[in-house]
Amino acid sequence: MAARVVVSAEPVAVPSDGSGRRQLGEILVARSLLSRAQLKDALLKQRVSGKRLGTLLVELGALDERDLASAVGEHCGVAVVDLRLRAPEPQAVAVLPEAGARSLVVVPLSLDEGILQVAVADPSDELSDRLRDAAGAEVALVVASATDIRRATDRAYRALAGIDRHVDAFQASASSRREAPVAVRSSAVVDANAPVVQVVTMILAQAQRDRASDVHIEPMDALVRVRFRIDGVLHDVVTLPTSMGGAVTSRLKVLAGMNIVERRRAQDGQFTASVEGRDVDVRVASTGTVAGEKVVLRLLDKAISSFRLSELGMSAQTYEVYSTMVRSPFGMVICAGPTGSGKTTSLYATMTELNGTERNIMTIEDPVEYVVPSINQIQINEQAGIDFAGGLRSILRQDPDIILVGEIRDAETARIAAQAALTGHFVLSSLHATDTSAALLRFLDLDIEPYVVGSAVVGILSQRLLRRICDQCRAPHQPTPEELDYFADAGGVVPKGGFFRGAGCTFCAGSGYQDRVGVYELLRMTPDMRALVAAAPSYGAIRDLSQSEGTRSLRREGVLLVEQGVTTIAEVVRGIYVL
Repeated sequence: MAARVVVSAEPVAVPSDGSGRRQLGEILVARSLLSRAQLKDALLKQRVSGKRLGTLLVELGALDERDLASAVGEHCGVAVVDLRLRAPEPQAVAVLPEAGARSLVVVPLSLDEGILQVAVADPSDELSDRLRDAAGAEVALVVASATDIRRATDRAYRALAGIDRHVDAFQASASSRREAPVAVRSSAVVDANAPVVQVVTMILAQAQRDRASDVHIEPMDALVRVRFRIDGVLHDVVTLPTSMGGAVTSRLKVLAGMNIVERRRAQDGQFTASVEGRDVDVRVASTGTVAGEKVVLRLLDKAISSFRLSELGMSAQTYEVYSTMVRSPFGMVICAGPTGSGKTTSLYATMTELNGTERNIMTIEDPVEYVVPSINQIQINEQAGIDFAGGLRSILRQDPDIILVGEIRDAETARIAAQAALTGHFVLSSLHATDTSAALLRFLDLDIEPYVVGSAVVGILSQRLLRRICDQCRAPHQPTPEELDYFADAGGVVPKGGFFRGAGCTFCAGSGYQDRVGVYELLRMTPDMRALVAAAPSYGAIRDLSQSEGTRSLRREGVLLVEQGVTTIAEVVRGIYVL
């Protein structure tokens, strides 16, 4: 029988609860985590709110969750576990159902000789009994912070855990499915109980848990590979049999309203899926390859459309100049960068900043990724004759104040956008280019007169996304000689506290990184730059002049993040490949 866990009532201003154990508040004071005055104030607030003392202290910012967990462990006489270093074992996870683990805020860690060790935030006899009933085994409790438990639960319970069962069911009926007419096969794909439907649902659920921005479903010679792009890097997730590739693709195309019969021509579509209680917008793109039809899913986070400029992570210098620039009554601001560099996020944050009842904001996009209230958005539809150039012409007849052109792809669109900027409209657009100097040159290469470019363009913002060092496993680090040479060449100064990196933990899947931060380079169209543009400049001439006028290069901005301990030199080298 596992030892009983006894937890006292909420701490009061006495040193012990009669069982010989110190109260939680006294432990926190003894550890210098809380002053007597803070404890007294928290106890008064606790009587009013009715919340548990530890929860209240964390909400007030007076106490760290891990410090609270350590104190709770001492108070209850229960060991404390660091879930950054301790990964749940699969056999333990299999014993306790996911629904029970989430509702009780616990995570199973190990199963040894019939005893299930479970990490909990608030141990008690009642919780021990409920876990014993749910798991059907004796339990031994250890303490961890509630946030760490939730993170560990997300990683322990994989949405793809039961995928093999559905794959086997699909293969068991493969012969009959091959013999069925195309029309019959198509209707079967839509059946909510079909194995392929369950597989697609599992893939989407796991992508959501892993914070994936893209899902790649790629047919190979002997299998179908599924990969997730997490924080800008692709990771292998699962493989499916080749026979299942076509059915998975058809299911996704049905959801996105695409033509399931056409497998050679590239297609695009979009749908909204309910994934574990959350609505997720999914953009679907298919294309034919020599091994079959490949599909890429872009998972769109609706919260991005409500970002503010101040939340993008720009340096103070860049933010001040850019926020002033976008309040120009007319002119054009271009956001440049490769695919996946965060251009759309920056454009929507800019629109959100400028949005107001006194302005008529209109967009022409392909596709409309985020629907923003009070902004008039137009979707490109080439089959209906709506392209960027034609859509932009129609927008100009709608009395707009601000126009967003999703992407400048051709000379006609560029010319119309530039003319709009010169005739009293403020135009935002994106352009694929490596940095600000390359973006300006590419704009000039679209057969637009240099004096028009110089007069229309107000500024160019170039950007990248770099992975952040994981806060859970941050550790001192000594870069390689090659990395130090790169750092010094970019003007970096060795930080006083030294360099850091992520050592790798369960929360970042051993990568050492979690989430991303933007890096921005801002070119202003000054009088000297306009004069240079009129003289058919080279890339080097534009870059030299812009830097002499205060523009900090992407590489320099990345190095500043290294100095601040936000990212690593290796990540700057990987993510910023311009000089």
